[in-house]
Formats: sequence, structure tokens, C-alpha cells
Amino acid sequence: MKQLTAGYAEPISVRMIGNLEVRRGDAVMTSATLGSPKVRQVFGILLLRLGARVSKSELIELLWDGRPPLKAQATLESYVSVLRRSLQPGVAKTGPLRTATGSYLLDPDLVDVDLICFNDLVAQAEGLVPEEAYPLLVQALKLGSAPLLSEELDTGWAEEARAQHSSMVTSVQIRAAETAEQLGRTQEAIDWAGQAVTSAPLNDRAWCTLVLALESADRYVEALQSYDKCRRLLDRELGCAPAPDLRAAHLRLLQKSAQDDDELYDVLDALFYLNDRLRGQSRHPGLHASGKRPQGSASRTTTARRVIHSFLNKALTVA
Repeated sequence: MKQLTAGYAEPISVRMIGNLEVRRGDAVMTSATLGSPKVRQVFGILLLRLGARVSKSELIELLWDGRPPLKAQATLESYVSVLRRSLQPGVAKTGPLRTATGSYLLDPDLVDVDLICFNDLVAQAEGLVPEEAYPLLVQALKLGSAPLLSEELDTGWAEEARAQHSSMVTSVQIRAAETAEQLGRTQEAIDWAGQAVTSAPLNDRAWCTLVLALESADRYVEALQSYDKCRRLLDRELGCAPAPDLRAAHLRLLQKSAQDDDELYDVLDALFYLNDRLRGQSRHPGLHASGKRPQGSASRTTTARRVIHSFLNKALTVA
């Protein structure tokens, strides 16, 4: 909590992420005690612009979505008066909520906001080594993972702010997963990546991070299932395929899984053979680059391989 300014105003601490809460000394205010939805919206807009002047005309535009009532300015001023009585009783002119010429603003020296703290933690982690960055990312996510202004109505400005914050949270979850993986904290990497996928199911990087973390943990079946879920989701919703990095991870997983299954190994080898023939390559660089089977695999050519090779040879001859 910040120190008192000039012996007059008492600072406030505001939680915007999740349910709205304001603390002033021992007093705790919630949405129910701060006033009507419009009063809270004035507060929310000013919090998002902390330290900046917001003109009365812009507030009117945002509050009524371009369709203000008669005497909108007088109504706005009444909302501000209600808000002042809650935030700074007895110190209307020197408290956190200030009046400028034709505008209002919240004094950043008298207002602590969790959203600002979240953004600051994320910024501090930028460029640090993993050992130093990871605790900051975890702290930020503990503070900021809930929806922004979750009790607010579906106003345009609030929805935009929520979407921006949600996107930032997903990005931090992915960074936390990648950083945890670098530190060898594989299960934590899987957990963070899983949260990112839940937050943003169409985020290709989130899926890639999850698949790579599962691969690192030798959980190949789960990684393949995650890839398939991602592939089907992207195809259905966006009409596109996973990114190259994710497809490369999928290929590695197939190869690793096949090493424990002779029949599957031979089927994959036949498919790679077709791929090489079509591309004009002599060998596939991954599965049989050494010309040797994995340790413990049978040297025989299985029925599956013979049938597939026969079919593919005929197809290539026809082509």
C-alpha cells in the first residue's frame, strides 16, 4: 500500500482480475457496495487508463455505446459523485479520483491495481535466465489468471479489455511451460501448457508446447492423442493444418512409438519409402537413415510391409 499524500488522501488497492474489490485501510468494498453498474463502469474505464485523463465526452460515448440519454453529462457527474463518496469520503478534491478540465483521472500514486502488477511481473521476466524468469511468471499467473472484470456487463470496452488480458494470460502460460521445460520441471510444463490449451484451444503454439512437454516425459500416447485433437480442431474450426514444428514433433512421436511395435514400425517404414520415392530421395532421414532397425526389433519383413510395398510399387509403376 502506498503512503499517504500530503496528509490528506488515503490510497486504495484495487482488484480488477476476477471479482471487483477495493480496499481502503480496513474498509473493503465490492461491486455490491460501490454503486450501480454504470458507476462501476466509470471506475473500470478509469482503472484501465490509470494516470491518464479521460474526457467526459469519451466516458459518455463508452457508457452508452454512442446512444447517450438526455442530460448525459449531468448523469455522468452524478455517477462520479457516488464513486467519490465510496473511494475517498471527506476528501473529494485530493483523493485518488481527480477532476481535470473536462476530464477525470485516477492518481497512480494513490491507486494500486492488480492488473498493473500482473503486467509488471511479466515485463520483469522478459530477458531473464530461466531460473530467474520462472518464479516471476508463476507469480504473475497466480495473480492474473482469472477473467478481467468478471462481474461487469458485456459492454464493448469491457469485452475488449477481457480479450486482451486473456490473450496475455495464455502467452504467459506458454512461456511458463517452455521455461519449466528448460529447467527440467516437465510435469509443471505439462500443467501450464494444458492450461494454455484450455484457455485458447485454437492456439497452435500452446498445442506445440503441450505435445513437446509430453514427448519430453516419454508420454508418447498422450502426445499423439493431443496432436490428433489439435489437428482435428484446427481443421474443423480454421480449415488449416498444424504448424511445421508440431508436424515434426508428430513424426518423431510416430517413430519413437513404432520402435516398440515391429508391425507398426514396418508399416511406417513402408510409408516413408513411398514418401522418399515421390520426393526422389534414396532414404528417409529419420526412421532408417542408418539402415538399421532399432535394438530388439525383428529382422524379418512382415506381411504388412510386403503388402504395402507391393501396393506402392504397383501404384508408382502406374504413375
